[in-house]
Amino acid sequence: MALTARIRTRDGWAVSHAVVTVADTTGTQVLRAEADAEGVVRDDTALAPGAYTVIVTAVGYAPVASSALITASGRAEVGAVTLARQGGSELPPPGPWTIDPVHSSVGAVAQHLGISSVRGRFTEFGGSIEIAPGDITKSRVEAVIRAESIDTGNGMRDTHLRSADFLDVAKYPELTYRSAGLTQAGPDRWTVHGELSMRGIVRPVDLDLAYLGTGADPWGGTRAAFRATAELHRDDFAMNYNQVLQAGIAAIGTTLRIELDIQAVQGDALPSL
Repeated sequence: MALTARIRTRDGWAVSHAVVTVADTTGTQVLRAEADAEGVVRDDTALAPGAYTVIVTAVGYAPVASSALITASGRAEVGAVTLARQGGSELPPPGPWTIDPVHSSVGAVAQHLGISSVRGRFTEFGGSIEIAPGDITKSRVEAVIRAESIDTGNGMRDTHLRSADFLDVAKYPELTYRSAGLTQAGPDRWTVHGELSMRGIVRPVDLDLAYLGTGADPWGGTRAAFRATAELHRDDFAMNYNQVLQAGIAAIGTTLRIELDIQAVQGDALPSL
């Protein structure tokens, strides 16, 4: 196989409509190949030894170009290529955006027995994003999560998590997050500064945010995608319950990793589908 490549988005999805073009030093195209459904490009066209430019393109993504040196074998192993959505280096257009819970997820990961992870998610939540015109660092995020919607796939564990040992949903039915601004942390990364209210306790929590891009949806709207992570310490929110095993290992880790995959629709309300 003369040319091999794997085309992925920044969050690991295959880009099945990607095209790889190879040009020689004169700029003449010598090879063009399309990715398959798995985002993999394979082509058996032999290339003469020398220097080439490899360009990867896909509709809706910023093109990527790199240099390749073909040896006497005639093979070009491009490897993994990551494409960023067009507009990924800037925030979405100014104005209100509404989080779409159907196409978003709010997850939490805790260490279990010191050797593995337990994953859960909240199934009921909503929120809004306001992209500030001019000074985007003044943009705001607000979100509300129903505490009783926690789901780890185990009914007994979920009941315990809803109890006063953990979320105490009877007394504190909602978790809320409100941002107070953001700072740029890279070409397409931002730190969202805000406060999380859980169990009646408010603590500052920063989100490590990656903007994945903006695009049209099938219903005539515009959507923006984000991925964000944060770490919480349970004792900051008075969730001190634990069970220490004979070996001195805590059954549940004291740190929670929060994982957010958010899709927001432009406008101050979700569309009626």
